[in-house]
Amino acid sequence: MRRLTFLFLWMGAILPTACASAQNSAPKRYGYKVEQVLPHDENAYTQGLFIHNGFLYQSTGQRGASYLQKIDFKQGRLVQSVALKPQYFGEGACYHNGKIYQLTWEEHTCFVYDAATLTQVGTLSYQGEGWGLTSDGTRLIMSDGSSTLFFRDPETFAILGTVKVTNGNRAVEWLNELEYIEGEVWANVYTTDEIVRIDPTTGKVTGVIDLKGILARSFQTPRTEVLNGIAYDAENKHIYVTGKYWAKMYRISLAAK
Repeated sequence: MRRLTFLFLWMGAILPTACASAQNSAPKRYGYKVEQVLPHDENAYTQGLFIHNGFLYQSTGQRGASYLQKIDFKQGRLVQSVALKPQYFGEGACYHNGKIYQLTWEEHTCFVYDAATLTQVGTLSYQGEGWGLTSDGTRLIMSDGSSTLFFRDPETFAILGTVKVTNGNRAVEWLNELEYIEGEVWANVYTTDEIVRIDPTTGKVTGVIDLKGILARSFQTPRTEVLNGIAYDAENKHIYVTGKYWAKMYRISLAAK
């Protein structure tokens, strides 16, 4: 199976700003500092993660175990959960303009929910695989496991444009879960411990965050899989990360290497 399992990570961060000249130079490299450790559901195959109105929302994968969940993460309490039918494999999710969008992996279906109630209000279709999803406030931004980001119309899901993500002259493949943070797209690189910071206009990687070792061995089990899940609390400028089947969630800050 292509996708691995990681856990929710809580991270509070001061976000270093990538300078305009970064697209013409090597990306900045960052380490991390754990600011807070929080519990995460180790049975959750985390695919999508975001914060809206003080609640954490999570989309999970695996057929028969795919959900959209609303979580009071400060209390570690599940508030609401909506299950997908067993034939669907849940993927990335995001909030946009009063609605929540949730991708599926191979089923070419994006579920649309009313954000206030999590009532399904529609579906949208697309070609290819669905991996990560975020919003820049105007468009939806989607990944499909390749090095391409797709900009989509929130009403029709039509492709409005694309950008190829590159680190220098090298295409960055396996772009997975996405989060839009202060004008950048942050993306998990599947099967690695790295998050890349992307200029959505050019596709250039401006920074690479190395999260190696963040999940202590004592919290790992035979089911533990990869880092996957980035959530940004814009009000407090905190960053949270997790992975598939992780028992912990982390709030982090960044430190330049």
